[in-house]
Amino acid sequence: MRTDQAYTGSGDVPVLAVSLELAAAKWKVALHDGRREKPAVHTVAQPQAAARLQAVLDLIEAHKEKWSLPADVRVVVSYEAGQDAFWICRALQRRHIECYVVDPASIPVERHQRRAKTDRLDVIKLVINLRAWLRGERDPMHVVHVVHVPSPEDEASRQLMRERGQLQKEVLQHRDRMRKLPATLGCWDAVDHRTFAGRLEREEVRCHDGAPLPCEMRERLLRECERLALVEQQLAALEKTRQTNVPAHARQRCDALARLQGIGEVGASRLALELFWRDFNNRREVGACVGLVPQPYDSGESQVDQGISKQGNRRVRALLIEIAWTWLRYQPGSALTKWFGQRTQGTGPNRRARRIAIVAVARRLAIALWRYLKDGVIPEGAHLKST
Repeated sequence: MRTDQAYTGSGDVPVLAVSLELAAAKWKVALHDGRREKPAVHTVAQPQAAARLQAVLDLIEAHKEKWSLPADVRVVVSYEAGQDAFWICRALQRRHIECYVVDPASIPVERHQRRAKTDRLDVIKLVINLRAWLRGERDPMHVVHVVHVPSPEDEASRQLMRERGQLQKEVLQHRDRMRKLPATLGCWDAVDHRTFAGRLEREEVRCHDGAPLPCEMRERLLRECERLALVEQQLAALEKTRQTNVPAHARQRCDALARLQGIGEVGASRLALELFWRDFNNRREVGACVGLVPQPYDSGESQVDQGISKQGNRRVRALLIEIAWTWLRYQPGSALTKWFGQRTQGTGPNRRARRIAIVAVARRLAIALWRYLKDGVIPEGAHLKST
């Protein structure tokens, strides 16, 4: 049976489904209109991004003509979320082509110990799952999950807090190396990073026996001081412009969250930029988005609590856990704090019980903050900061 034979019978309105398997050197493109046995698979390998995307568009037009599809046929493209992020989706949408970004972890796979895996098989599986999704199948065990695509402004504003966290991490790394490297030679003097470079230049930093540091070690420590000074300078410059660079709609959410006791300015900005840029329909979506919902395993006689799902944004998940601890401290009269106290009452020094309970507090707190931003409902028993 020829798979490129045009369909001539009557049926539903055709939809041309297209999936992309992205790689640095080449893309695999699968096209299927639902009226033939197998999808058509092609490879595009242009070295430039714009040329490669145009090659995909040319393939779509060629198959519309080859398969005798209407010129205005609905075209839907999908690809897995990865290093290419969302620029392909936005470029296609500007050309009035539907595009969906798929969560790679949601794609069903065979459970055999050894299974064939190639880019060709992956792109075929993706286009088949896309057609199932377009038919309305939403079974979470068999159909892929579509990722919410942020606006270019929301995606760009995330970089402010992410870069700040990366710079802070680099500062700590440089200071840690400046403290530990001299210790390898028996120099246990306290290291003040503000004066350490001057002491190295004056050769005041000595080994355990009073001998000067080896030239190689001294030069390395001086380079560490230079890199530390550069990172601290970049961090200070970022702090000065961070508030002004945040979009106006995100700044409103930041200010609203920062008015609650127990949530600082930095934490409020990270929550607003990383989590609350998107709209949620219900509390279940909030909990699932941050990966703090339980994952039960109940099959036959086996019932196991697998813990939380740990899906979604790991930065937000860690931040919510941190804010949950500060919430207990600064909001002692809130309903969440009282709930935590009731659940951990009588556990004594059992820290594991507290760590489990704080995860539930973080999930409930995320939902409460979502309602606070959406409907203006202050979490029960919570207090605002005095102005």
